[in-house]
Amino acid sequence: MAKEDHEATYREFKEVVNMTASALEKHLKGDDSRSVGQKKDGGEATGHQEGRRIVEILNAKKADLSDDDYDHMRKVVGYVHRHLKQGGPKDKDEVKDSPWRLSLMNWGHDPLK
Repeated sequence: MAKEDHEATYREFKEVVNMTASALEKHLKGDDSRSVGQKKDGGEATGHQEGRRIVEILNAKKADLSDDDYDHMRKVVGYVHRHLKQGGPKDKDEVKDSPWRLSLMNWGHDPLK
C-alpha cells in the first residue's frame, strides 16, 4: 500500500478514535462495555474485541504499524462513521449511558467529547 494511503488512514483513525489508549482500556474493563454489541454464541461482543485491538494500535509506534494494522484502522473509521450516521438518543441527557454511546466507545470514539 502506498505511503500516502497509510498517512490518510492514520489521520482519519486519529480523528475518529478520540479516546486515549488508557481511557479505552479502562472502559473495556467495565461492565457497561460488555453489555452492548453483537455477541456470537454468548461470547465477547465484536466491538469489545475490536476495542482491545484498537488499544494495541494506539500503543504501537507509528513506524511499527503493519499493513494489517492499517486495514484494521480503515475498518474502525468506517464503523464509527456508519454508527454516528445512525444517530443516538435525541435527548442529550440520555446519550451518556445509552447503548449507542457505549458501543461507539468500544470502538474508541466517545461522542460526548
